[in-house]
Amino acid sequence: MKTLVYSIHGFDKPFLEAAAAEKHVLHYTELALNIDSAQLAEGFEAVILFTSDIASAEVLEKLHQAGVRYLALRSVGYDHVDLKKAKVLGMRVANVPAYSPFAIAEHSVAMLLALNRKIVLSQKRMAVNDFRLDDLVGFDLNEKTVGVVGSGKIGAAFIRIMHGFGCKIVAYDVAPDEDLIQSFQVKYTSLNELCAVSDVISVSCPLNAETQYMFRKDTFAKMKKGVIFINTARGAIVNTVDLMEALDQGIIAYAGLDVYEYEKPIFFYDHTHSNMNDDLFEKLRAYPNVLITGHQAFLTREALQAIASISIDNLSDWEQKGMSSNEL
Repeated sequence: MKTLVYSIHGFDKPFLEAAAAEKHVLHYTELALNIDSAQLAEGFEAVILFTSDIASAEVLEKLHQAGVRYLALRSVGYDHVDLKKAKVLGMRVANVPAYSPFAIAEHSVAMLLALNRKIVLSQKRMAVNDFRLDDLVGFDLNEKTVGVVGSGKIGAAFIRIMHGFGCKIVAYDVAPDEDLIQSFQVKYTSLNELCAVSDVISVSCPLNAETQYMFRKDTFAKMKKGVIFINTARGAIVNTVDLMEALDQGIIAYAGLDVYEYEKPIFFYDHTHSNMNDDLFEKLRAYPNVLITGHQAFLTREALQAIASISIDNLSDWEQKGMSSNEL
């Protein structure tokens, strides 16, 4: 199947090439899919998309006119694709339903530990020969209450790790997991109650109409003062302006963010010699108690291998069977 891969990067191209081997003819572009770059898909049967691509109704129209009938997403999330429009056009869309929940869960833990134990500040002082321990005091995670918003595969992996630290776990999810309740004594509760009792809150739910801006001014107001807030899910689950207000008020003591609601033109690209033109992001990353990583929580060898393999399998299933078990 002749396929165009949008938003290709140095970190994922080798894995896609290895997975495709002799199965499919892959062509690559570093450009993200949008209304201007959709024309590049002329003559291709399929496209492989990344989270930074935009497959809106208008873009899908152009892809369809170009001859594209299949969209393979190299991601779990699909909020960047207008699925209703794809269905109307008769275009097949499949995602990678799971690759390595451990990658993202472990990154959440890494951010939590780095913030709590002041690792970044300590390293900065080390570089200038300042070995004082002032302002580097953290707290034991043992016996602390950790709130997990979204207890799917990623949330469950995070829960297992936090249980190993001796934490008390509360969770909020529309579908409570009985195995987590039995194995790790997870207490499911309302979002309001979770915010009120948690010393740490980690977000791992998908972005949809119900979760967009789930964390906003009134949500932050219900949190225990001094909470550590971690978001490795999707940026638009959090209202950034309200988050900064909660930081200013001391409600949130530290924030670890692997995602940002307006990240598409920023993350995954080198802006060393260009202006990002995003004052909100500049203000956010200037906070000394905010740790931001550029949507890299998924970035492990195991995850990249699984993403590439399942993306190519989706193409093969369409070509050989006419459908994929991962269709959305």
